[in-house]
Amino acid sequence: MTSRMTIRVAQISCGTEYSGVQKEIEEAARLVDMEIVVPDVSLSDIRNVEPYIGFLPASNGLKMAIARAKSVIDGNCIVDGAIVLTCFRCAEGSIVRHLTRRMLQQKLRIPIITYSFTERTSVGSLLLRFEALSNMIRHRALLAGTKHKGLTLGIDSGSTMSKAVLMEDGEVIGCSWLPTTDVLKAGEKVLEDLFKKTGISRGEVDAVGTTGYGRTILKIFFDAKIALDEVTVCAKGATYLANRQEGDSLVIDIGGTDNKATTTFNGIPDGFSLGGICAGASGRFLEVAAARLGVSIETLGQLALKGDPHKVPMNAYCIVFGMQDIVASLARGSHMEDVAAAACYSVAEQFFEQQLQEVDVRKPVIQIGGTSLVEGLTKALGDVLKVEVTVPKYSQYAGAVGIAVLTSNITE
Repeated sequence: MTSRMTIRVAQISCGTEYSGVQKEIEEAARLVDMEIVVPDVSLSDIRNVEPYIGFLPASNGLKMAIARAKSVIDGNCIVDGAIVLTCFRCAEGSIVRHLTRRMLQQKLRIPIITYSFTERTSVGSLLLRFEALSNMIRHRALLAGTKHKGLTLGIDSGSTMSKAVLMEDGEVIGCSWLPTTDVLKAGEKVLEDLFKKTGISRGEVDAVGTTGYGRTILKIFFDAKIALDEVTVCAKGATYLANRQEGDSLVIDIGGTDNKATTTFNGIPDGFSLGGICAGASGRFLEVAAARLGVSIETLGQLALKGDPHKVPMNAYCIVFGMQDIVASLARGSHMEDVAAAACYSVAEQFFEQQLQEVDVRKPVIQIGGTSLVEGLTKALGDVLKVEVTVPKYSQYAGAVGIAVLTSNITE
């Protein structure tokens, strides 16, 4: 496992110094021991960027960003990863961000994150992204492991659900999940349930790993060997469960409060997109829609398979306006199946619009998390992306499985 050291990450950006967020970027980097490096370029480099990405922006700042990316590719600036940042409101910036990220990944295969910032971007909004990027770099050798050995426990303390799995020599032998209320109490309860189901005691477990929002406090409480961010860990768990640890993949996790789209190569994450504009693109919207229809979220997914989403207009970014669409459609006499299908397609379409502009759609596409059990959503994602979506066994436990696998591969 890579020791704790400062890593070098290239900042490929335009406008951060004028918007007042550069100090936020540098502070977030400092908190994860990341050194921000700005590649040197010449005036000639800036003037001749069009051949690199096939697009010539009007902004000189964006031209400079492209030239800096080319400097990294040419080996003039040696780094471990890169962050590509442009302003949220800049259409040209969005194009440059996408093309530059793709150029860097195709040429170097280094971990990269892209982000559209605003004047209100803070350390808090950057920290998980930077931590995930840091872990992808530091733990590359650990992430490259493809086997599981021994008896390990993985705990995923999510924002809405706490999950735990026991794995023994490559197989999941027990799992449990419960709602997250108090982080410690939820962690204790989910383990109590898990050990009761399996008949295994805590003392028999070789090692423990934690992930998710509550990973740090649970690491201390359960004396875990490692705690890693959920972006890195869930991607590892997904490729392990789907038996796709060679070649490319895209991992989709539509959560209760946030979403993740992570690309991997040979089982190692190399890029990701987090969050979304509003809860209309989250699993929470499906929960609210199911409650309005008077069914469980699993039943909502089954109803959606029988419905026609085109009969119910719905694509509101806001969960409140989305509910207005549902109420209005039911008042007009729309069938429950059509409303359920429209809700699933609305989430899938918004996920595509909000998340998949920052990463490539690589095959296979693997869906994980609790919403992967909503069959109508999986179908909607497949239709929107025009690919077959894989949902592996234990998909809702991908984070817990990922950290259990990684923990088993740690060598002291």
